[in-house]
Amino acid sequence: MVIPIERVALVGGTHGGEITGVFLAKKFQRFPLQIQRNGVETVTLLANKKAIAMGRRYIDTDLNRAFNPQDLENPLLMNYEQSTAKSIAQRIQQEKIDLIIDLHSTTANMGLTIILSSNHPYLLRLSAYLTEINPKVKVLQYAPNQKPCHLRSLAELGIAIEVGAIANGLLDAKLFQETEDLIHATLDYLEADRKGQSLAAPGNLTFYRVSEKVDYPRNQDGEIEAMIHPQLQFQDYKPLHPGNPIFISFDGKDIFYEGDKTVYPVFINEVAYYEKGIAMYFTQKERIGNRSLNS
Repeated sequence: MVIPIERVALVGGTHGGEITGVFLAKKFQRFPLQIQRNGVETVTLLANKKAIAMGRRYIDTDLNRAFNPQDLENPLLMNYEQSTAKSIAQRIQQEKIDLIIDLHSTTANMGLTIILSSNHPYLLRLSAYLTEINPKVKVLQYAPNQKPCHLRSLAELGIAIEVGAIANGLLDAKLFQETEDLIHATLDYLEADRKGQSLAAPGNLTFYRVSEKVDYPRNQDGEIEAMIHPQLQFQDYKPLHPGNPIFISFDGKDIFYEGDKTVYPVFINEVAYYEKGIAMYFTQKERIGNRSLNS
């Protein structure tokens, strides 16, 4: 099934300190022909300009949690990011954007991750293609029933490209180039699909679905009492088995994973998630076949 994607929004700086996406967006603003494809127009957007200028994740509130439809319609929500979210949503609608590519980086060891806004077959096929041409690419999806609040949810089709591990405010040439390659591969896929010449992809897709949010151990005052265990640090997407160490207390005591099934943690020890009460997400590894990809 061919989806007539004609307009793409490439977004950098949704979080101001994640400058891989910022500098890629600025590069493509200087050299726009690099991201144009036959029949597919791509526009660039620097989302959180104040936070970018200050090198911060956000000014008042997390912009990438400000796109809930009810919040966008609430005239009382008017801090900087809330107002910015309304402006971005209006622009996405006015410019009739079919696909959003939102560029992010993380201090967790997520490698090259594609985060899907939905389980739409088109996104699944695109993801299958990207994993085929680059086996390092992982595909992540949050629970389908999660309320939409991310920028990528503003269009029918949306993805985030999440790369790391990298510190906030830091450029890494290798990650920069790998992210750029993913962007070009995505746009090439869209162009081929517009021509009815879909690029070859495997008949199945392995992806990771978020099943649980995990906080750090805390005392009755809400203070963290333990850290990510050294054996788990930077082990994103690796299997965590029942009985494996997951945290270590400040006095050196191991805390073990007590679940009854193997999980695959992601966003382990992401620095921006301390304030959100998230030490990591547990995911389940899933595989879908040709029928789901082409439904």
